Amino acid sequence: MKPLAVQFRSFNGCVRLLMVQQFTINVAFYMLMPYLAAHLADGLGMAAWAVGLVLGVRNFTQQGMFLVGGTLADRLGYKTVITAGCVLRTVGFGLLGVVDSLPALVAASAATGFAGALFNPAVRAYLAQEAGERRVEAFAAFNVFYQAGMFTGPLVGLALLAADFRLVCAVAAVLFLGLTVVQLRMLPARTAAGAAQSRGVLADWRAVVVNRPWLFFSGAMTGSYVLSFQVYLALPLQAHRAFPDSGDAVTTALFAVSAAVTVAGQLKITAWARARWSSSRAMVCGIALMGTAFLPLLFGAGEVTADVGPLGWFAALAPLFAAVTLLGLGTAVVYPFEMDTVVSLAGGRLVATHYGLYNTVSGLGITLGNLTTGAVWDAADRLGLPQLTWLLLAATGALCAGCVGLLARSGRLTVRPEPELASVVA
Repeated sequence: MKPLAVQFRSFNGCVRLLMVQQFTINVAFYMLMPYLAAHLADGLGMAAWAVGLVLGVRNFTQQGMFLVGGTLADRLGYKTVITAGCVLRTVGFGLLGVVDSLPALVAASAATGFAGALFNPAVRAYLAQEAGERRVEAFAAFNVFYQAGMFTGPLVGLALLAADFRLVCAVAAVLFLGLTVVQLRMLPARTAAGAAQSRGVLADWRAVVVNRPWLFFSGAMTGSYVLSFQVYLALPLQAHRAFPDSGDAVTTALFAVSAAVTVAGQLKITAWARARWSSSRAMVCGIALMGTAFLPLLFGAGEVTADVGPLGWFAALAPLFAAVTLLGLGTAVVYPFEMDTVVSLAGGRLVATHYGLYNTVSGLGITLGNLTTGAVWDAADRLGLPQLTWLLLAATGALCAGCVGLLARSGRLTVRPEPELASVVA
């Protein structure tokens, strides 16, 4: 596959704009959100339950409203909904920097969450439509911009945080305001395929829910999202278990490695997989690799103390970095083919609605998966068997890969016919 710059230039202006836009969205989001909890607790002196409420409202609003956001994108057009989401997040991030009452903070948090529910399905559906037969390549390049934004955002936020949290919020809001202006001036409006034939919102939702191959695929893929989320849960917990005095530094390094794997390798990984495997085969192998990523942790060392030599540090660090590298590689294999399969199973119709419900199903899967992982972690600690957590996650990968493979062999991942590309709207 071509280097990123050449690959980027090979797409049309809409696709390029959507990629740069996603990088900016992630920079603005991740420069603020990782530090919001500390601002609420330490800067505003809020109780832990109130901090949890503010953060929980954002997550619930986004995950719970993805279907609504996708439906609005299909019915109103991608540009309208993407722009509205950026406007809403401009307001939400701006408010987070100036308000200090719980009701106002909850409202600002809800606005930022709903904003994500608006533009996330719309951006992916727009990208899929504009890329056409090059969807897999487009989503591979898109993921590079996505991960690069996730990596850059916290670094920018940390630098600005040295001055003031309000400055972080202001810069994040300005970035979204700038995106709004750029979209209004440069992003063409598109009608969603299938929108003209839509009979109503309930009919749209019914068309998605009765799409059994897509529904089975959505359920089978939840395990992969549980696994990928462990870079935020199980791996940081293990870092703090092994390195009580430097767990935060190790966790930061894990995030950096995870992002670096995608940014440096995504295009080559996708090209290699496309040359050798079908889409379903690539997803099965990628998910299996994600599950395998947790096996090195079975051989991890215990707590590292100050008197442990270099070999002791290596014995504790190597399994962690092996795990995050393999997890990143597996995710990079899966993502472009997964996004392409969602569109294929939707038949190219009501794509944003399909993406919206897909995100909601994935979010529910992550929630249940994290509850289970946390419960097993605690039980494993009580039993003195930390390996139970890693065995559970490895088994989750094997089960998820098996389910996707079974769907492929049964013909349920067969591509459905797609309509002609929609026309530009005045």
